[in-house]
Amino acid sequence: MWRDAVLVGGKDLRIEARSRVATNQVAPFAVLVLILFAFALDPDRGVLTRAAAGLFWVAVLFSAVLAVQRAQAVESSDGTGDALRLSGLDPAGVFLGKAGAVAVQLLALEVVLGVGVVLLYDVEPAGYPTLALTAVAATLGLAAAGTLYGALAAGSRVSETLLPLLLLPAVAPVLIAATRASEAALGTAALPVAAGDWLALLGVLAVVYVAFGVVAFGPLMEEQ
Repeated sequence: MWRDAVLVGGKDLRIEARSRVATNQVAPFAVLVLILFAFALDPDRGVLTRAAAGLFWVAVLFSAVLAVQRAQAVESSDGTGDALRLSGLDPAGVFLGKAGAVAVQLLALEVVLGVGVVLLYDVEPAGYPTLALTAVAATLGLAAAGTLYGALAAGSRVSETLLPLLLLPAVAPVLIAATRASEAALGTAALPVAAGDWLALLGVLAVVYVAFGVVAFGPLMEEQ
């Protein structure tokens, strides 16, 4: 399973490195979302600073939808999906590889967005260990859920519009927990927040999404 995961994840990352879709489209889109939020809330810099964590994770969530759609588009072109099903690779390994590739892209994007938040929203970086743990746990949850729901929507003729409808409600707990943990790290929460509790919730969500994906991805591949 792990060997297959490395093969599939490496394949997806090589495709993205050659196409540069994440660099030329997803990253500019995410930065543009932050800029639009800054324009919308600029008259009140205090509100912008307090909302920085939530706006950051909303931008990450939108970008995750695009990244998952791109990953599924790669499998649906030129019969790649059929070749993958006939390759004899472990479906669990395929899931872990695809989710891992999406997670790597999102983590790189979060570094760029973090710099953007500091520059645009007048946020002073703090609580680096908490922020790092939050980013890793939330990204794993988003990538696992996105890969699973991406496979579920892939069999539909309206997969581009169906995926957000399926994915966004499912990852709402990840968005909320990541926002609260980030607020605790940055000191921008309106009320005292225990970052450890939210980090624990993020960890549980990530484990649940990954475990469910490992079990359910095989049948979803067969139905595509």
